Amino acid sequence: MADYRVILSGLEQMSARDLYEVMKLRVDVFVVEQKCPYPELDGKDIDALHLRLMQGSELLGYARIRGGTPADPTPRIGRVVVSPAHRGRRLGDRLMAEAVSQCERLYAAQPIRLSAQSHLTEFYGSFGFVAVSDEYLEDDIPHIDMQRPAMMLTE
Repeated sequence: MADYRVILSGLEQMSARDLYEVMKLRVDVFVVEQKCPYPELDGKDIDALHLRLMQGSELLGYARIRGGTPADPTPRIGRVVVSPAHRGRRLGDRLMAEAVSQCERLYAAQPIRLSAQSHLTEFYGSFGFVAVSDEYLEDDIPHIDMQRPAMMLTE
Protein backbone atom coordinates (compact mmCIF):
# COMPACT_ATOMS: atom_id res chain seq x y z
CA MET A 1 0.00 0.00 0.00
CA ALA A 2 1.86 3.06 -1.19
CA ASP A 3 -1.08 5.39 -1.61
CA TYR A 4 -0.95 6.85 1.88
CA ARG A 5 0.75 9.94 3.21
CA VAL A 6 2.31 10.82 6.52
CA ILE A 7 1.52 14.11 8.21
CA LEU A 8 3.52 15.27 11.23
CA SER A 9 2.23 18.39 12.90
CA GLY A 10 1.84 20.25 16.12
CA LEU A 11 -1.62 20.72 17.57
CA GLU A 12 -1.81 24.27 16.24
CA GLN A 13 -1.35 23.06 12.65
CA MET A 14 -4.26 20.63 12.86
CA SER A 15 -7.74 21.67 11.78
CA ALA A 16 -10.65 21.14 14.15
CA ARG A 17 -11.78 18.25 11.92
CA ASP A 18 -8.30 16.65 12.00
CA LEU A 19 -8.20 16.88 15.78
CA TYR A 20 -11.71 15.48 16.07
CA GLU A 21 -10.82 12.47 13.89
CA VAL A 22 -7.68 11.74 15.93
CA MET A 23 -9.49 12.01 19.27
CA LYS A 24 -12.41 9.93 18.00
CA LEU A 25 -10.05 7.15 16.87
CA ARG A 26 -8.19 7.20 20.18
CA VAL A 27 -11.40 7.14 22.26
CA ASP A 28 -12.98 4.46 20.05
CA VAL A 29 -9.97 2.16 20.55
CA PHE A 30 -8.40 3.04 23.90
CA VAL A 31 -11.61 3.74 25.85
CA VAL A 32 -14.47 1.90 24.13
CA GLU A 33 -12.84 -1.12 22.45
CA GLN A 34 -10.40 -1.78 25.28
CA LYS A 35 -13.09 -1.07 27.90
CA CYS A 36 -10.77 1.35 29.66
CA PRO A 37 -12.82 4.13 31.30
CA TYR A 38 -9.90 6.41 32.02
CA PRO A 39 -9.19 9.92 30.72
CA GLU A 40 -7.86 9.69 27.17
CA LEU A 41 -7.25 13.44 27.10
CA ASP A 42 -4.25 13.51 29.40
CA GLY A 43 -2.91 17.04 28.88
CA LYS A 44 0.10 15.80 26.89
CA ASP A 45 -1.25 16.54 23.41
CA ILE A 46 -0.69 20.28 23.52
CA ASP A 47 3.11 20.14 23.26
CA ALA A 48 3.30 16.88 21.31
CA LEU A 49 3.76 16.15 17.64
CA HIS A 50 0.94 14.24 16.01
CA LEU A 51 1.81 11.70 13.33
CA ARG A 52 -1.09 10.76 11.10
CA LEU A 53 -1.13 8.05 8.45
CA MET A 54 -3.71 9.17 5.87
CA GLN A 55 -5.29 7.75 2.74
CA GLY A 56 -7.05 10.60 0.99
CA SER A 57 -8.96 12.27 3.80
CA GLU A 58 -9.29 9.07 5.84
CA LEU A 59 -7.26 8.59 9.03
CA LEU A 60 -5.64 5.13 8.90
CA GLY A 61 -3.42 5.39 11.96
CA TYR A 62 -1.95 7.75 14.50
CA ALA A 63 0.96 8.06 16.92
CA ARG A 64 1.94 10.79 19.35
CA ILE A 65 5.55 11.91 19.72
CA ARG A 66 6.53 13.82 22.81
CA GLY A 67 9.90 15.51 22.76
CA GLY A 68 12.35 15.40 25.56
CA THR A 69 12.75 18.13 28.14
CA PRO A 70 16.00 19.63 29.46
CA ALA A 71 15.62 17.45 32.57
CA ASP A 72 14.94 14.31 30.47
CA PRO A 73 15.88 14.66 26.78
CA THR A 74 14.51 11.24 25.81
CA PRO A 75 11.62 11.42 23.30
CA ARG A 76 8.58 9.19 23.74
CA ILE A 77 6.22 7.53 21.29
CA GLY A 78 2.70 6.87 22.49
CA ARG A 79 -0.94 6.48 21.60
CA VAL A 80 -0.02 4.24 18.66
CA VAL A 81 -3.27 3.18 17.04
CA VAL A 82 -4.54 1.82 13.71
CA SER A 83 -8.14 2.30 12.67
CA PRO A 84 -10.12 -0.92 13.26
CA ALA A 85 -11.38 -0.67 9.67
CA HIS A 86 -7.80 -0.94 8.39
CA ARG A 87 -6.24 -3.58 10.61
CA GLY A 88 -4.53 -6.56 9.05
CA ARG A 89 -2.71 -4.43 6.47
CA ARG A 90 0.54 -4.05 8.48
CA LEU A 91 -0.17 -0.36 8.96
CA GLY A 92 1.10 -0.60 12.54
CA ASP A 93 4.51 -1.48 11.09
CA ARG A 94 4.43 1.53 8.77
CA LEU A 95 3.25 3.80 11.56
CA MET A 96 5.98 2.71 13.97
CA ALA A 97 8.68 2.90 11.30
CA GLU A 98 7.59 6.50 10.60
CA ALA A 99 7.46 7.38 14.31
CA VAL A 100 10.96 5.98 14.93
CA SER A 101 12.30 7.73 11.84
CA GLN A 102 10.85 11.07 12.96
CA CYS A 103 12.29 10.65 16.47
CA GLU A 104 15.72 9.89 15.02
CA ARG A 105 15.49 12.93 12.76
CA LEU A 106 14.24 15.31 15.45
CA TYR A 107 16.07 13.97 18.50
CA ALA A 108 19.33 12.66 17.06
CA ALA A 109 21.53 10.54 19.29
CA GLN A 110 18.76 10.08 21.90
CA PRO A 111 17.19 6.79 22.89
CA ILE A 112 13.43 6.51 22.31
CA ARG A 113 11.02 5.35 25.01
CA LEU A 114 7.49 4.05 25.06
CA SER A 115 5.07 2.43 27.47
CA ALA A 116 3.81 -0.71 25.74
CA GLN A 117 0.79 -2.78 26.49
CA SER A 118 2.48 -6.01 27.55
CA HIS A 119 0.95 -8.13 24.79
CA LEU A 120 2.68 -5.86 22.23
CA THR A 121 6.28 -6.25 23.49
CA GLU A 122 7.20 -8.51 20.56
CA PHE A 123 5.77 -6.01 18.07
CA TYR A 124 7.78 -3.12 19.55
CA GLY A 125 10.78 -5.41 19.91
CA SER A 126 10.79 -5.80 16.12
CA PHE A 127 11.67 -2.07 15.98
CA GLY A 128 14.61 -2.43 18.37
CA PHE A 129 12.81 -1.65 21.63
CA VAL A 130 13.78 -3.65 24.71
CA ALA A 131 12.04 -3.92 28.06
CA VAL A 132 13.48 -1.65 30.74
CA SER A 133 10.95 -2.21 33.53
CA ASP A 134 8.92 -4.89 35.16
CA GLU A 135 5.31 -5.21 34.15
CA TYR A 136 2.92 -2.76 35.82
CA LEU A 137 -0.73 -1.79 35.56
CA GLU A 138 -1.65 1.43 33.81
CA ASP A 139 -5.39 2.06 33.73
CA ASP A 140 -5.90 -1.61 34.68
CA ILE A 141 -4.00 -2.80 31.57
CA PRO A 142 -0.62 -4.57 31.92
CA HIS A 143 2.19 -2.41 30.51
CA ILE A 144 5.97 -2.48 30.32
CA ASP A 145 8.39 0.37 29.68
CA MET A 146 10.56 -0.13 26.61
CA GLN A 147 13.47 1.77 25.14
CA ARG A 148 15.24 1.81 21.79
CA PRO A 149 18.93 2.66 21.97
CA ALA A 150 20.09 5.90 20.45
CA MET A 151 21.25 5.72 16.87
CA MET A 152 24.82 6.83 16.57
CA LEU A 153 25.34 9.46 13.93
CA THR A 154 28.20 8.93 11.52
CA GLU A 155 29.85 11.56 9.37
